[in-house]
Amino acid sequence: MNRVYVCSCFGVTEKQVKEHAEAGACTPRQIASACKAGTDCGSCVRRIQALLGRGACPRRELVDQGESESALVGLSEAA
Repeated sequence: MNRVYVCSCFGVTEKQVKEHAEAGACTPRQIASACKAGTDCGSCVRRIQALLGRGACPRRELVDQGESESALVGLSEAA
């Protein structure tokens, strides 16, 4: 099995970051809340940003519409 690590500090793989993104994490900070990636040395934050891309994020759209509380519920539960 070939694992591509994004965060060496916490052993977080690309697959894990993508799974958290599919569960609704739209920002590196939300990824960090879900799995700690990016919270130690920080060298992986740009890679996480690249994996998240600039694509549509349903939760971000809700936040932009002023429904931030309902948009962010469940992120910590997905962790």
